[in-house]
Amino acid sequence: MTIAVIDYGMGNLHSVAKALEHVTHENVMVTRDPRSIRGASRLVLPGQGAIRDCMGELQRTELEGLVKDLLEEQAKPLLGICVGQQMLFERSEENGGIDCLGFLPGGVRHFGHKLVSPEGERLKVPHMGWNRVTQHHAHPLWNGIEDGARFYFVHSYYVEALEDADIFGKTDYAGADAHVVTGRGTVFAVQFHPEKSARDGLQLLENFVNWAP
Repeated sequence: MTIAVIDYGMGNLHSVAKALEHVTHENVMVTRDPRSIRGASRLVLPGQGAIRDCMGELQRTELEGLVKDLLEEQAKPLLGICVGQQMLFERSEENGGIDCLGFLPGGVRHFGHKLVSPEGERLKVPHMGWNRVTQHHAHPLWNGIEDGARFYFVHSYYVEALEDADIFGKTDYAGADAHVVTGRGTVFAVQFHPEKSARDGLQLLENFVNWAP
């Protein structure tokens, strides 16, 4: 088995690769070579920073068409991480509005400004730090992870999926019902950083390696 972390110039590539190497003896490679990506058994689509830059780099490296084809083919497991989750949807509000890959129906919204919790506490954007994730639907990637487990987040925008069946986990922040875990078929995607989320993050990565959809 080979796991390819897709390198289009954005995302915490090597930290993700190191975390995967920690949970498996399989070959993990960071690559932008289309033949290597197509030949891999599993794919990871990372992303970090502004979605405009991520989509721009995906286009500049001529990998956008390949990623769209792989999503449509549903031939192998793919894990999206952080902006790699957001890019799977139709459009983001970030940077004045950015078209994304359009694999899943829904969009990406901003948390807003001058946010206050129900207790009157000032909430910061970006949402940064540990937060609980409620498991919305069962999924093999939840194996060994308790409902309400905490994961590490860094984001100002969040996914709002249109179809309930595509939502596998939620986080409540600033009054937003953020759909932080989504997927369909052989695709599973998370807004949080599993590579920074201690035991439960590593468990999710191990589940991804062992997933046989």
